[in-house]
Amino acid sequence: MPTFQNPTTDAAEASEALRGLAHASRVFEDPVDTYAVLGNLLAGVRSLRQVLDQLATAHAHNQVRAHDDAGDQTAGATYVLAATAELQQAAALLDGVHDRVDAAMSASGRIAWHLAPTAPGPVSRWVSVVFLQGQDADEVLTIIDRDGTDAAIEHLAGFDMGEETTQAALVNGYVYDTIPTGPLDHTTTAGAYTLTYNHDHGHVSLLRAHPEPREREARAPVTGAAPSRSPSRRHAPVVEEEDDWFAPSQSSSVSRGRAL
Repeated sequence: MPTFQNPTTDAAEASEALRGLAHASRVFEDPVDTYAVLGNLLAGVRSLRQVLDQLATAHAHNQVRAHDDAGDQTAGATYVLAATAELQQAAALLDGVHDRVDAAMSASGRIAWHLAPTAPGPVSRWVSVVFLQGQDADEVLTIIDRDGTDAAIEHLAGFDMGEETTQAALVNGYVYDTIPTGPLDHTTTAGAYTLTYNHDHGHVSLLRAHPEPREREARAPVTGAAPSRSPSRRHAPVVEEEDDWFAPSQSSSVSRGRAL
């Protein structure tokens, strides 16, 4: 903390603070912070200019006390005059530094910093693995409450038959550009899987990320990326009516053997 009375102590603290600033300013995580730093530096330049003037004055006012190491007062007075002149010259040069920093701060204050652009990555779509509701979903909701969402994802991953699931979703249109969720749905992701669930409405859904090359995006099947879940969608991807591995059973429960 500055003493405002002891120039030796305050000079040491100022030197340490500038050394810390030089280290910290090697990287700015947010360029917006540069404006605040410039403002503090500008104030620092003004104070440094004042300090140089006061150092020059202190030398000049104590000229009669100046001697060299051999005790020669004339030589000491000569050194006083040299130091005073150099300090006054340095103070004058700081006027130009002040003007340049002030102009830089003025220009920086007109900058509207935006988020850094990100390189486009591979296009990912979301494939519906399974959708359960009612009593079929109660078991999974119980797992979520008892063991957590990771355990529920691991349980539902048993419905994923890999490429077969992907092709079924493509055929039936259950492929989405964004994860379909309702306003009250909870969402969690683990690896390639995303789980959505809703205790109030009693449904759970597991989706898998499906990366696609960007050049194939235009040729991909047109699917409706629903911003919210429609109450009428109460089945999972279907390939054939006769042998459906993914749709909920007409009975009140899901076969464990089929899930695993």
